[in-house]
Amino acid sequence: MQDKKSDPLIDVSQLQVGMFIHLDLGWMSHPFPLSSFKIASSDQLVTLRRLGLTQVRWSPAKSDLGFQDSSTAATAAAISPDPADLPNQPTPADLAREAHKRALAAQRDALALCQQQYGEAAAAFRQVVEAVSTRPSHAREQAQALTSAMLDKMLVEGDLNLRLLNEAAGDRHTAHSLNVGIIALLLGRAFGLGRDEMMDLGVGALLHDVGKIDIAPRLRHRDDSFTNAELQAYQQHVTKGVALGQSMGLTPGPLLIIAQHHEHADGSGFPQRITADRMSAGARIVALVNRFDGLCNPLLASKAMTPHEALSLMFAQGRNRFDSTMLNAFIRMMGVYPPGSAVQLTDDRFALVTSVNPSRPLKPRVLVHDPKIAREEALTLNLEDTPDVGIRRSLKPEALPRAALDYLSPRSRVAYFFDSVDSSGYSEAAA
Repeated sequence: MQDKKSDPLIDVSQLQVGMFIHLDLGWMSHPFPLSSFKIASSDQLVTLRRLGLTQVRWSPAKSDLGFQDSSTAATAAAISPDPADLPNQPTPADLAREAHKRALAAQRDALALCQQQYGEAAAAFRQVVEAVSTRPSHAREQAQALTSAMLDKMLVEGDLNLRLLNEAAGDRHTAHSLNVGIIALLLGRAFGLGRDEMMDLGVGALLHDVGKIDIAPRLRHRDDSFTNAELQAYQQHVTKGVALGQSMGLTPGPLLIIAQHHEHADGSGFPQRITADRMSAGARIVALVNRFDGLCNPLLASKAMTPHEALSLMFAQGRNRFDSTMLNAFIRMMGVYPPGSAVQLTDDRFALVTSVNPSRPLKPRVLVHDPKIAREEALTLNLEDTPDVGIRRSLKPEALPRAALDYLSPRSRVAYFFDSVDSSGYSEAAA
């Protein structure tokens, strides 16, 4: 494979739609989903020219410069033969197979994009953590840059999906911090927070557990078997996190999130046992998102709840612990059946929820168990497009029939990212 570093350079002023380019700025320094991509529009050209670059690398072999203007297209259409005169016209079955092939390719591309973005965000977060102790100011700048990059990639027209990833990237701490950061930002977006508020929320959410790097590894995850001394040592990650945040030069917004992410609305949390009226809005968001991910992704996989079970428990038993307005908004955003939930449909088929559009939470996208179609060839089903099919109930993965369990492969660890609805408009598979 050719090393992309050997690709030729081209002046930014000479870029064209259709060129496949590589940006050497890093994922956090530009608003595009990936650092290597094909230029798709004149708007992207304008954005590229505003980045301050004079040259970029491009891959001629991956580029598509064969675009026709409208006059050329019209001429080609005028001299094209009448389809009726052509032999071997495709049958409806041929057309259906071709449509399925295109939809499957779009589905795979959208998932690959989502997972690559997650991987790049995970790598950036690990760099933040590595710098906390030795270069605290740099760690703050990197955390701010990562949050800014995620916000830039959330600034798309229309809605965002919350997407289940095939595999969680990296270690548990990275996956947990990213889950909390991503979901908190989506919830902040739903509340209409401004850019500055979203920056505070994102930085605080990503760094809410930063104090754990200063306590013994075996005490970083709460265990019911802890002695009182071990429990107190575990709880010290909050005050240690605030101290680290101060050494990083964090502003009050993120510091309050670190200080209060284990407080409860009813005053039963720690370390200060304050009530909701004394918690910052960002801390109230992160407290409930942190609890949700902790239930879904505990240290011991055997204790993991399904996302649906976690939401149900938080609503039924923990309503006093959380800001009720935020909890209700969180449940609406996640959907009654969040991504990662194993479900049975009203037509008795089994499925796995793969993504939720927060504006249509009762109609998620699902991967349906269909023995007649290989899993790698299956299209997700958008329940919004199937008014006669809905979700009957949620199931624990072990309650699925063996064939459905093998086919759907529910993950023992749940990881999320976001993608735009426009980039995943592949879900119109028939029921």
